[in-house]
Amino acid sequence: MEEIRVSVDEETYVSVLRLCEWKRGVEEGNRVYSRIAKSITHLSIRLGNALLSMFVRFDNLIDAWFVFGKMSERDIFSWNVILGGYAKSGFFDEALNLYHRMLWVGIKPDVYTFPCVLRTCGGIQDLSRGKEIHVHVIRFGFESHVDVINALITMYVKCGDVYSARLLFDKMRKKDRISWNAMISGYFENEEFLEGLNLFLLMQSLEVQPDLMTMTSVISASELLGDEKLGSAIHGYVIKTGFCADVSVNNSLIQMHCSVGNLVAAENLFCRMKVRDVVSWTAMICGYEKNEFPNKAVESYKQMVVEGVNPDEITIASVLSACSSLGLLDTGIKLHKLANRARLIQYTIVRNTLIEMYSKCRLVDKALEVFKQIPEKNVISWTNMIFGLRFNNRSLEALKLFRQMKSSLKPNLVTLVAVLSTCASLGALMCGKEIHAHVLRSGLDLDKFLPNSLIDMYVRCGKMGYAWVQFEMYEKKDVSSWNIMLTGFAERGQVKQASDLFRRMTVEGVTPDEVTFIALLCACSKSGMVNEGREYFNIMKNLYAITPNLKHYACMVDLLGRAGFLQEALEFIEDMPLKPDPAVWGALLNACKIHKNIELGELAAKYIFEMDSESVGYYLLLCNLYSAVGRWCGVASVRKIMSENGLTVDPGCSWVEVKGSVHAFLSGDESHPQIKEIKGVLEGLDERMNKASSEILGSASLIDKAETSRADIFCGHSERLAVGFALINTVPGMPIRVTKNLYMCGSCHNTMKFISKIVRREITVRDTEQFHNFKDGICSCGDEGYWRKLSE
Repeated sequence: MEEIRVSVDEETYVSVLRLCEWKRGVEEGNRVYSRIAKSITHLSIRLGNALLSMFVRFDNLIDAWFVFGKMSERDIFSWNVILGGYAKSGFFDEALNLYHRMLWVGIKPDVYTFPCVLRTCGGIQDLSRGKEIHVHVIRFGFESHVDVINALITMYVKCGDVYSARLLFDKMRKKDRISWNAMISGYFENEEFLEGLNLFLLMQSLEVQPDLMTMTSVISASELLGDEKLGSAIHGYVIKTGFCADVSVNNSLIQMHCSVGNLVAAENLFCRMKVRDVVSWTAMICGYEKNEFPNKAVESYKQMVVEGVNPDEITIASVLSACSSLGLLDTGIKLHKLANRARLIQYTIVRNTLIEMYSKCRLVDKALEVFKQIPEKNVISWTNMIFGLRFNNRSLEALKLFRQMKSSLKPNLVTLVAVLSTCASLGALMCGKEIHAHVLRSGLDLDKFLPNSLIDMYVRCGKMGYAWVQFEMYEKKDVSSWNIMLTGFAERGQVKQASDLFRRMTVEGVTPDEVTFIALLCACSKSGMVNEGREYFNIMKNLYAITPNLKHYACMVDLLGRAGFLQEALEFIEDMPLKPDPAVWGALLNACKIHKNIELGELAAKYIFEMDSESVGYYLLLCNLYSAVGRWCGVASVRKIMSENGLTVDPGCSWVEVKGSVHAFLSGDESHPQIKEIKGVLEGLDERMNKASSEILGSASLIDKAETSRADIFCGHSERLAVGFALINTVPGMPIRVTKNLYMCGSCHNTMKFISKIVRREITVRDTEQFHNFKDGICSCGDEGYWRKLSE
C-alpha cells in the first residue's frame, strides 16, 4: 500500500500497530509511527491508545509521552497505559503525579488503575501515599474488588505494615490464590516466617491449592530460616504434590538445601533434574562457593560450558569468587574476557567480584582499573577496593580511597571494618578515632566484627588503655575479643597481664581456642618465661584437648631458643609429631641469630631452603646471623644467591600520622617537600649524639646510608625520617607514633632512645616484630635483641 501510495485508514494503522506490539517488532513499529506522524496531525483516542500501548511495551517512554501529548482526547485506557509505563520503568514519583493529574482533569479511575498506582506506592515504600490511595479505592467503590484488594495487600506488606495487610486479607469475602500468595510472601518479606508458614498451613486446611509462586515463596522462607528439617519436609511436600516437575521449584529447592549446608541433597536433586537451566547450574555453583568448596564450583562451571548453557552475571560472579579463593588467575582472566564478550561486564556484581579476584591474586593495579570503569559504584565496589589495597599492603592508598568514598556514599559496617584494619596496619590512630566517632554518631549496631576491629585498631596503634576501655564496655565478648587483648599484651612482652586476663577469661566461662595459646606462648617467649610457657603448652593439650599445630610448635621453639636453650629447641623439633615447616626452623634460626650460633643456624637454614627458597625473610635472618659474628663473606654469599633467584628486599618504609594525615617515608627517598628541614633536624641530633657520653653507641650518620654499620644493611632507617618529620610538624611534648615494615636495627634503636631523651618526647615504633616505646632514653623492650650486638 505504501509503494503504490494507497491511502491508509485509521483502522489499518491500529491493526498493524497491534501486530507490531504482539510480535515485538520495534523497527516495524517505528516505521509505522513515522508514517502516521507525516500523514496525521491530530491523533484520535483509538489510534493514540494503540501507539501508547506499543511504545510502552517497547519501554520507549519518550515517544509514548510525545504521543500522549499529541492526543486531542484521552480516555481511562490512555491514562492507565502511560501511568503503568512509568511505574514499570521505576519512575514512581512521575507515575503518582500522573495519577493525581488524571483525577484533576476529571477522569475516574477504574479497576486497572489502582493496582498500578498501589504497586508504585509499594515500590517507593510510601505508606502515607498508599493509605491515601486506599481512601480513593473506598471513595470510588472498589473496596470489594479482588484485584484491587490484592494490590492493597501487596502495597501494605511492601511498606512494612503487615498488620493492615492481614486486616484486609481477613475481611475479604472472596480470596483467590493471588490473595494467599500476596499475604504469605508478605510475611516472609517482613521476616515473619512463622506467621507465613502458619498461613500456608491454613491455606492447605481450607483446601486452597498452592501454585508455583506459593511453593517458591515457602521454599525461600525455609532457606532464610536455615532450618534443615523444615526444608526436608517441604521438599517431601513438593514431591507429593507433583511440583517437582517444575524447573523453578527445583532451583529453589537446590538453593534452600545449599543454604543449610546440605550439599548432598542439593547434588542428588540436581542430578535427577531432566531439564537444567542457567539458574539450576548457578544455584549449584553458588552452593559450592558459599559452602567453601571452590574447586567444585569451578568444575561445575566447566561442565556447564560443556553442556552448552550460557552463564549469566550471577554465574560469572560466583565462579570469580571461587577463583579468588583458589588463586586461579588464568581462569579469572578468561571469565573477565567472557564477561566483556557477553556484555555481562555492565553488571556491577561482576565488576565487584573481578576487583576481589584481581586483588587476591596480587594484581591490585588491574583491580583498580576495573574499579575506575564502574559508572555507578555501590558500597560493595568501594569496600572491595579498599580491602584489595589493604590486602596488597597499599594501606595509604586504601585510606585515601575511603576519604574519597565518604564524599559520595555512606560506608557500611564491612567498609568500616576494612578501614579500621587499614588504620591498624599504618598506626593511624587519629583516623581510627575519627571512624570510632563516626560509629558513635551514626548509632551503628556494634554487633559482629566492629567492636573487635575497634579493639584491634587501638591495640595495634599502641593504645592499650583505649583498647581496654573498649574491651570492658563490650558486653558480648567472644573468644576473638579476648584473643586480641591477649595478643596485644604478648606483643609487648607483658606476660603478667596476659596471664591475669587468661585466668579471668576462663573464670567467665569463655573457652580458649588455638589463637589464645599462640598469644600466651608469645608473651612467655618475649618475657623469657620458659616454665610458664611449657605449662601453657601442656594445659592446651591436656585440659582443653587442643591439638597443637605448627604455629604452636614454632612458638615453643622460639620460647626455648630466645632463652638460650638451643639444643633443647632442636630436640623439641626432632620429636615433633608433625613435619616441621619453614616457620618452625625459622624460629630456631632467629634464636641462633640472637645467640650467634653459626653451626646450628646453618643447619636450620638448610632445612628452611629445602622447603622454601622464595621467602626473603629467611635469607635476611641468615644474613643477620652472619653479620652478627662478622662473617661478611657469608653475607655476600647469601645476597648473591638472592640475586640469582631474583629475590629483592622490600625498601624500608615508615608511616607517621600528623594532624590526622598519614605520611610515608621510603629509605633513600628524598622527594618529600620538607626533606631539607628533616635532614637539618636529624643532622643536628646526630651532632649532639656524637658529643654525648660514651654510653650512647651507634654514632653512624643518621642520613647517609653508606656510613652505617654493615650489620644494619637491611634496616633502611626510614623510621628516622618519619620521626624527624614529626618533630618539625608537631608541638613539643606530643607523642610520636611510627609504624615500620621492617625490623629496626640496633643503630636506629639507640638513635630513638637518644632522641626521646633529648627532646623529652615519647616515641613509639612498631616494627615487624614488636612495639618499642621509647621514653627518657629507655625502651620498653629492655633492649632485647640489641644489647648483644651493641656490647661489641
